[in-house]
Amino acid sequence: MRRLLLRLSLLLIPLLLLASVAGYQLLGAPLAPPQAVSYRLQPGSSLSRVAEELEGAGVVRSALALKLLAKLAGQGGLVQSGTYRFSEPAPPGRILARLVAGDVEKVSLTIPEGFTLQQVIDRLAELGYGNRDRLRQLANDPEFVRQLGIEAPNLEGYLFPETYLFSPGISEAAVLKMLVMQFHLRVDQALLARAKTQQLNLHQLVTLASIIEKETSLVEEMPLIAAVFHNRLRRNIPLQTDPTVIYGLAAFDGNLTRKHLETPAPYNTYLVRGLPPGPIANPGLAALRAAAEPARSDYLYFVARGDGSHQFSVSLQEHNQAVRRFQLKRR
Repeated sequence: MRRLLLRLSLLLIPLLLLASVAGYQLLGAPLAPPQAVSYRLQPGSSLSRVAEELEGAGVVRSALALKLLAKLAGQGGLVQSGTYRFSEPAPPGRILARLVAGDVEKVSLTIPEGFTLQQVIDRLAELGYGNRDRLRQLANDPEFVRQLGIEAPNLEGYLFPETYLFSPGISEAAVLKMLVMQFHLRVDQALLARAKTQQLNLHQLVTLASIIEKETSLVEEMPLIAAVFHNRLRRNIPLQTDPTVIYGLAAFDGNLTRKHLETPAPYNTYLVRGLPPGPIANPGLAALRAAAEPARSDYLYFVARGDGSHQFSVSLQEHNQAVRRFQLKRR
């Protein structure tokens, strides 16, 4: 009997060792795919289908092993959709953990300060982050805009300039919502309170900030540009800013003419006093802060020096001298 037990033991030990090695190979040994794999997990996909597709792509050795781990952990229905990238060696447990955590591949998108709504839509469409017509329709849909907490006819001015990370395949509605949510996060109650002291509501704040953004790229100049506009608004002097006129043109070839300035239009601030109907671009935080907290100054005029900066003046006489010095001389 003892001999029989000894013989069985001698037979079982190698079998157990083989089973342990096989189990480790299936469940514990890291596996690197033959090349980097970009895998799109579709919404509603079953774990069984996902496991088989990952086995076919060389991400896991055995679909059965992945399904077994998921069943033991009670995570079979918890995998999240999105695009995953697999390139490093990983055991099936690590693969499952990534699928459950939604550790999807992220793409980067940068919206520069001063981009118009149309420029944002064009960039999104060109980079493959949405259909241009669908993006335009949503951005101009009053109901969709209202759902995002914006009291305006469209999303012009409310798509916050920032660098964003998101998953490929994101819907047009979701990407626009992401940009607007960032706007709400950055335009906080403290900023709105400062704007209120300048007699600006949210829409007026964004409108003025968008003009400041288009007038200068120098952050240190923005409070002075804001002071000029606030002084003009208080004295009921037309803002007389070229970017608003350009924004209101159906087509602009880069040459702003006297005819443009003399043609009545809602965005022609040479003829219409006060702020234009709405934002002319999407301003960054520096421009928004400048609009809400302008510099203390009596300036009423400014002219470009030609180096990116501006010359500021209190009187029309000083301004005309600056124009002759910095503009007419250059021509």
